[in-house]
Amino acid sequence: MSELSPKQQQALSMLKSGKLRRINILEGSVRSGKTYISMILWGFWVAACPREQAYLMAGKTLTTLKRNVLEPMCELFGSSFSYSLTKKQAQLFGRRIYLEGAANAGAEGKIRGMTLRGAYCDELSLFGEDFFAMLLSRLSEDGAKLFATTNPDTPSHWLKRDYLDKELPDLLSLKFTLDDNPHLPSDYVKALKSEFSGVFYDRFILGNWVAAEGRIYDGFSKACVISAEQLSQKLSENRLLTSVVGVDYGGNGSASVFCHVGFDVGFKNVYVLSEYYDSRNRSAESLISAFSQYITEEKRQRPTLAAAYCDSAEQLLVKSFRSAVRLEVRNALKRPINTRINMLCRLISAGRFYVLDECPKLIEAINSAVWDEHDIHRDTRLDNGTTNIDSLDAFEYAIERFEKELFRL
Repeated sequence: MSELSPKQQQALSMLKSGKLRRINILEGSVRSGKTYISMILWGFWVAACPREQAYLMAGKTLTTLKRNVLEPMCELFGSSFSYSLTKKQAQLFGRRIYLEGAANAGAEGKIRGMTLRGAYCDELSLFGEDFFAMLLSRLSEDGAKLFATTNPDTPSHWLKRDYLDKELPDLLSLKFTLDDNPHLPSDYVKALKSEFSGVFYDRFILGNWVAAEGRIYDGFSKACVISAEQLSQKLSENRLLTSVVGVDYGGNGSASVFCHVGFDVGFKNVYVLSEYYDSRNRSAESLISAFSQYITEEKRQRPTLAAAYCDSAEQLLVKSFRSAVRLEVRNALKRPINTRINMLCRLISAGRFYVLDECPKLIEAINSAVWDEHDIHRDTRLDNGTTNIDSLDAFEYAIERFEKELFRL
């Protein structure tokens, strides 16, 4: 166990002095040390609880729970902790712990009927409100407690509005900022701060619950738009490692878009190499033909082209695309929109994003993207037909799989 920061020591003292409450939420910025100390609190608390009672650990998905918490707990607690995603169970100091994902509206049904002594929630703000309400009702054993971590969201989020702001007597909230973690190298902290801007800086660096408003990509400027000659110069200094195409299909009032995106060695920079944009949407056959021609030409110009990631809403088109080209064609992950937005914001802020001036539709889309000021419940990118969301979607489908390579947090 590494040396604890003053903020982590404060959290641990709450456990030692018996000052933890029924609901214990560690909130704040990324890399602030809140998840690490939350695992220590959870582990020590469970170790002192009855073996015969039931416990639960939940994440947005089991995959994120594994990455964020389960694997680090294996390192932290050694042979005292083990888990199986197949069985959806873990063992911590001899106590059985159930594992669940809380990603969709029906997730609360998974825990209905449980009687729990304790629960741990990873990234709580990503949970559905119904799941959390059901979970609290399941914590019915005497002395039951909940431990949770979360990054801030919009001030109107249910967690902020109905729990944190009400200063409930059975709720303890500890706020962490990036500067609360003294173990991070100063150069890393400086680089991390430079990557975030706007609402994401306020939330993920300062740990504040703030609303999103105005232009989304306010750091996007002429410096991000380069000519073919400038692109060649940059790639002569650090060659293109791989490239992929993102695909979004047109529908009522929208366009069909292909966006070819390249990544240089080390995933230092992201380059938008070309785009295809068609708002006519004449037929599926014409779109398949256009995709085949586009891929053929792009592969001729850029042998780095390795795959295409397509909107999964039209599986017949995806299958047709696979038959039409000699290229790996897969479904896009379609990660949450704000996760995708944050990726581009970070790339722009860090000076790692470039788009060829031959891609006017994407350039216009980035410049005109704004937050929906009429949505008071959660952050939403305006999508009412007045801005070009299709080009943004296609671009995001191309980069979303590479978050780990692009941002080594």
